[in-house]
Amino acid sequence: MSYLQNSTYALPEQQLRQQAFVARVYGWMAGGLALTALVSAYVASSRTLIEAIFTNRLIFYGLLGAELILVFGLSAAVSRLTPTIALAGFLLYAALNGVTLSAIFLIYTAQSLASTFFISAAMFGCMAVFGSVTKRDLTGVGSFMMMGLIGVIIASVVNIFLHSEAVYWITSYFGVFIFIGLTAYDAQKIKRIGANATSSEDTGRASVMGALALYLDFINMFLFLLRIFGRRRD
Repeated sequence: MSYLQNSTYALPEQQLRQQAFVARVYGWMAGGLALTALVSAYVASSRTLIEAIFTNRLIFYGLLGAELILVFGLSAAVSRLTPTIALAGFLLYAALNGVTLSAIFLIYTAQSLASTFFISAAMFGCMAVFGSVTKRDLTGVGSFMMMGLIGVIIASVVNIFLHSEAVYWITSYFGVFIFIGLTAYDAQKIKRIGANATSSEDTGRASVMGALALYLDFINMFLFLLRIFGRRRD
């Protein structure tokens, strides 16, 4: 048996569980992002679907409402759900999000979407690694970023009526900053959950909620960066 094999078998059981849990979380997150991208691209390629969704406010706001219900419903009821149902809820949310996000294919150029995606992926990856390896407790950072997020949401809603360009840019830059911090915080939290995971059912549910948290971090970081770097179609 090789040294590599010996060292692998020598890993503590807790560390092996943690690695498997973290890998599952990032795997589900990547699957959710891929599903969102595929659904977005498909809807954007169909003139019939675009017109049906974005010219009918009832359908569009109904989709947004369904997304909110799914997110809050998963968060509130996850302890009572089986891992399979929790995963189905997450994937359904990712698909619905793909439908509503298809509008960005009509607003921004393909080149700016691609470049912003790679910028987002690089920033997300760096902060996820930082959150996973740092010895500093990021709980305080997470709480501060959540308060900042509430402020950005309120400012964005108010700006719907103000139409202030200054508020638009301020919330865009603050939004990127907030989700950079939340990515590091969530990555650290997921690593800690993995270290303490015990039953397979609890681990399954926690992996879905961890994937949802990271998915939201990435999507929102991407959308705020798109407001800054995205080039609109003529």
